[in-house]
Amino acid sequence: MSTADFVGLIGVVAYLLAYGLLQLGVLKIEDVRYAALNGVGGLAIIYSLLFNFNLSSFITQVLWLIFTIIGYARSRSRRTQPN
Repeated sequence: MSTADFVGLIGVVAYLLAYGLLQLGVLKIEDVRYAALNGVGGLAIIYSLLFNFNLSSFITQVLWLIFTIIGYARSRSRRTQPN
């Protein structure tokens, strides 16, 4: 197994862990750990795609990262606003 494949698998594990923990109620969508797992997953899979490129997967991962960043930023801004 190549390094790129191994890093890609780490990304898959991070995505599935984030989703599983969210569904089991261990993490909330506002939890920084949820965003971190999604971010790590996206970056790791993008890294692996640099060595075995697939345009549709690349676009999916880039958009996933963008949505993760937007969601995390919105969540942070809601927490810092006074009630």
